Amino acid sequence: MGLPTIAAYDGPAPHEYPGNRVGWHVDPARAVLLVHDMQRYFVDAFDPSSPALRDAVDNIARLTGAARELGVPVVLTTQPPAQQPADRGLLTDFWGPGIPAGGSDAVIDELAPQPGDTVVTKWRYDAFVRTGLRDLLRTQGRDQLVVTGIYAHIGCLVTACDAFMHDVQPFLVGDAVADFSLAHHRQALDWAAGRCAAVVTTDDVLTHLGARVPAVAGA
Repeated sequence: MGLPTIAAYDGPAPHEYPGNRVGWHVDPARAVLLVHDMQRYFVDAFDPSSPALRDAVDNIARLTGAARELGVPVVLTTQPPAQQPADRGLLTDFWGPGIPAGGSDAVIDELAPQPGDTVVTKWRYDAFVRTGLRDLLRTQGRDQLVVTGIYAHIGCLVTACDAFMHDVQPFLVGDAVADFSLAHHRQALDWAAGRCAAVVTTDDVLTHLGARVPAVAGA
């Protein structure tokens, strides 16, 4: 029970991504950028040397920087610490009590929320459940969701699928997510591309946003 210890792995290369069934492109007037659960508790499960984790953090930083510059809303999800059993529900049966008290619920420093961002408290895999995310999209007239973060085959994928079910176009950014393993990472991309989303790279998103953001050092 609880999170596994995640060994270092290299994420799939873009030429290995599954083919998309849709021809969607990110539109800065329609999109919201979602940074999913990039909290210390979840990030600390990774071997810190993991190339997939390093790439995800660096690429999310590039995307959030561009989104803020272009006026694209940035939403970060955070699960609360020390959840009551009634709030945590069936998650306890699979993952134990969740994030303990003591600060590991904070978003990692590299991706900390900035003025103008929205931070929503997340209670389930799906970032739409009990968060107000759906209302945010509706009130801002947005119908695209660019999904980044961890873990790709759990919350990121479920959130993308729920967006699709409500006619919001999801984009799963393959090099801005990380997972338990390369197999899980590929599983998320394959299922998303075949069932509910466009699988894209960070550079794809930046190009369609019209951004001119250089790669971060070491990316």
